[in-house]
Amino acid sequence: MNVLIKSATIIDSKSEFHNTVQDILIEKGVISKIGENINNTNDYKEIILENLHISQGWFDSSVCFGEPGFEDRETINNGLQTAALSGFTTVALNANTQPVLDSSSNIAFVNNKAQNHAVQLLPIGALTKDSKGEHLAEMFDMKNAGACAFQDYKKPIANANMLKIALQYASNFGGLVYSYPQDNAISRNGVVNENITSTTLGLKGNPNLAEALQVARDLFLLEYTEGKLHIPTISTAEAVDLIREAKKKKLNVTCSVAIHNLFFTDEVLTNFDTNFKVQPPLRIQKDVDALIEGVKDGTIDMVTSDHNPLNIELKNIEFDYADFGTIGLESAFGALNTLFTTKKAVSLLTKGKDRFGIENKTITEGNKMHATLFNPNTKYIFGKTNIHSKSKNSIFLNTNLKGSVYGIIANNKMILK
Repeated sequence: MNVLIKSATIIDSKSEFHNTVQDILIEKGVISKIGENINNTNDYKEIILENLHISQGWFDSSVCFGEPGFEDRETINNGLQTAALSGFTTVALNANTQPVLDSSSNIAFVNNKAQNHAVQLLPIGALTKDSKGEHLAEMFDMKNAGACAFQDYKKPIANANMLKIALQYASNFGGLVYSYPQDNAISRNGVVNENITSTTLGLKGNPNLAEALQVARDLFLLEYTEGKLHIPTISTAEAVDLIREAKKKKLNVTCSVAIHNLFFTDEVLTNFDTNFKVQPPLRIQKDVDALIEGVKDGTIDMVTSDHNPLNIELKNIEFDYADFGTIGLESAFGALNTLFTTKKAVSLLTKGKDRFGIENKTITEGNKMHATLFNPNTKYIFGKTNIHSKSKNSIFLNTNLKGSVYGIIANNKMILK
C-alpha cells in the first residue's frame, strides 16, 4: 500500500513530530518520509481530509461480536470493519460465543476468521470450561493458540479458590486473568443501580457493595498469589479507592472502565429505555466523579467501549427482561473527546496496549504505519446513521458528541469511510 497523507496533525507523544502538521509518505505499509510538504513524485493516492489528525492506532480491551453462534448479532468480519471505521486497530474479543472460546481449537477458529484484516483481533479465552465457573479451561493451550487473556465474560468467579488457582497457574506462563467485579450473592437479580432511582422506578437494585466486596476479595487473592490480574469495567467509587490502594502496594493489577459509565448516571433511566440497561449498571454522580478522577490520576488504566451487539428482540421488551449490554465502538471516541481533551482521549484509547503485550508503533520514519485518522472538532448528534454494527442497541443514541473518525491504516491496509 502506497499513499501520501497531506497536512495531518500528529498526536503521538512518543514521536518527534508530536503536535505538528506534517505530510506522511507511506510505501508498502511503512512510513518512508515525514515532512511539511512532500511532493507526490510517484503519483501515489493522496489522502486529504478536513482537519485531519492522526495518532497511534487505538485498542479496545473488551468487545463482543457474536460469531461463532450468534452471527445474527454480529459477525467477525463486520465487527472488525466496524472497529476499523471507529478508529480501532486492535480489539480483544470476549468469549461469550456459542461454543464458548474455551479451547485452543476455538481460539484458532476466530483467529482464522480474522486473518488478513487491517484490524488485529486478540481472542480472550474463557477462564473456566463453558464459562460455568466449575473447572479451569485449557489456559496454557489457548495461550499458545493466541489467547491474550482469560475471563468468563460478565460472570464473576464465585469460588475464591478457583480464582486463586487460576492466578497461580497463569503466572507460570505470564497469563493475564480477568475477574468480573460483582458478588452475585449481593447483586442478586438487580437490573439497575440500587438508589433512589431504582426505588422510584420499582426496579430491583444492584448496590455498590456487590462490586466493592468482589474487588476487595480479588485483591486479597492477588496479593496472596502474586499473580497478574485485570479487573474489567469497574463502576463505583469504592472500587477506585480499593484499586488505588492496591497499586500503592505494587500489586500487579490493572482495571478498566466502560465509557458509558463515565458519561451517564442512573438518572437517564426514567423512560425505561433498555439501551441504558448495562452491566455494571449506571451509577450516581458521586461514582462518575470518582471514576473520572481515577482516569485522570492513572488508577484506572484503560477505557473500553464494552461493545456488545444484541438482537432487537433482546432489547425491545420489558426492562426487567431485556438483556444487559450496548454497542460502543462507533461512539467511543466521540464520547471520550466530549469528556476530556483530545490528547487525553487518544491517550486513553492507546495506553492499554502495554498490558496486553501490543507494540506501540510510533508515528516516525521507518516504522510500519499503524494509525487512526480522525477529526476532533466535529459536533453531531449520534444516531443510527453513525452505526456500522449489525445490531443497533446503542446507549449513545440521540446524544451530543464531539469528534469523528475517518478510519485506520494498519497491517499494510487502509480502511476509510
